[in-house]
Amino acid sequence: MSEMRSDGELLRAVTADGDRRAFEELYRRYAPWLTARMRARCADAALVDDVVQETFLAVWRGTAHWREDAAGADAAGWLWRIASRRLVDALRGAGARGRLRQALARLRHRDEVSAEERVLAGVEHGDLAGALVRLSPELRAVLQATVVDGLTTREAAVLLGIPPGTVKTRAMRARRQLREALA
Repeated sequence: MSEMRSDGELLRAVTADGDRRAFEELYRRYAPWLTARMRARCADAALVDDVVQETFLAVWRGTAHWREDAAGADAAGWLWRIASRRLVDALRGAGARGRLRQALARLRHRDEVSAEERVLAGVEHGDLAGALVRLSPELRAVLQATVVDGLTTREAAVLLGIPPGTVKTRAMRARRQLREALA
């Protein structure tokens, strides 16, 4: 039985040498975990699968740069940052209607209409829809992560690839702009 290589050894072999076996081992080790984490953030299983595949393609092609000496450069965290950024980019591309469908898809197993579902349904047709569209993509992404997805500031920061303080600032600006638009 061969000795199991560390994540660092695998990543070095993949990024420096293009070692296919190391890549396959890294994929087997982290793809299921990454898929499960992404599916907790996005109801669209096909989109999640695409994001996970794109993440590992970026590793294989060398477009994602792993630095072993960087603080917190563990493989799981590094892959999560790549995937979460790709997920945010994909969700931005899907537009507000796609995000609304995802939020409603997570709620569809309930029999009675919740207050959240009523609000989300009103987003598409009410004044709030126009106010949300006028927000910058960065502010909308923070609201999506913290309000619709229910993430903590720290989780949203990881998902969006920005510092927690920036999440707080953008959330405050987004709420202020929404209040002004709806007043």
